[in-house]
Amino acid sequence: MTRPAALERVPAPLLAVAAIVSVQFGAALARTHFDALGPLGAAALRLGFGALVLLLVFRPRVGGWPRRTWLGVVLLGAALAGMNLLIYLAIDVVPLGVAVTLEFLGPLTVALVQTRRFVDAAWAVLALAGVVVLGLDSSGATPLLGVLLALGAGAFWAGYIVANASLGRGDDSLGGLAVAMTVAAVIVVPLGVGDAASAVSADPSLLLVFLIVAVLTSALPYSLEMVALRRLPTRVFGVLSSLGPATAALAGLVVLGQALGARELVALALVTAASVGVTATACRPRRDGPLVEPPPT
Repeated sequence: MTRPAALERVPAPLLAVAAIVSVQFGAALARTHFDALGPLGAAALRLGFGALVLLLVFRPRVGGWPRRTWLGVVLLGAALAGMNLLIYLAIDVVPLGVAVTLEFLGPLTVALVQTRRFVDAAWAVLALAGVVVLGLDSSGATPLLGVLLALGAGAFWAGYIVANASLGRGDDSLGGLAVAMTVAAVIVVPLGVGDAASAVSADPSLLLVFLIVAVLTSALPYSLEMVALRRLPTRVFGVLSSLGPATAALAGLVVLGQALGARELVALALVTAASVGVTATACRPRRDGPLVEPPPT
């Protein structure tokens, strides 16, 4: 895929931040239509259109792929399916900022297990403290189901990182991602096609809305990140990715009117600080690659 010359002139950190904003505001836009579609219907449309957009944009060349590559793509697709499905179910129950904060524990865990230093244990304790703060709520404002769904999405996100790393970083890595997104769509679309079909028959404009959601959460951020990562140290990229929970909280406030309380904000701050800390203090890996993969939600 040819990189637009205009993007090459934009500072790489700005591209990375723009990708984060695009993903989280795209998720918030999808959430505004849960009343019509439900989370399953929304996930089905998002992944269906997402797969279509990525296939058209990145045009994967699958001829000659070895069996190992296909296995990696299928595993990556399964991780994408679980991650997207569970995070949509989670944000139907808890605020977007809370869900993404908990989900972010997945890539944070992957970053932590790569090292064995005391300082990393300290970051892990700080992240755990964020989860405990959320769990201390006695009013029921943060339903346990939503917490578990978000943590499950984080586990699948961790699986996505491992599967993505196993595929390597060849010239057609984004083509592999497009095929993996298609696998995810094959898994999730049947679960939500009934809800999606009913809602779309009543309001066909939902097709356009979720085409926009697919662009905001797939083609646009992946393209921006692809350009940014060619010019940005991976450690810096990891730190910038840690802005995801805060950006999700902002998107939830602006788009959904979800104002977080002091307890949720403290939890968000603790998890974000742990993620920034573990990335900023990490030893440089032997193979160049992001310590925290960009969110494909």
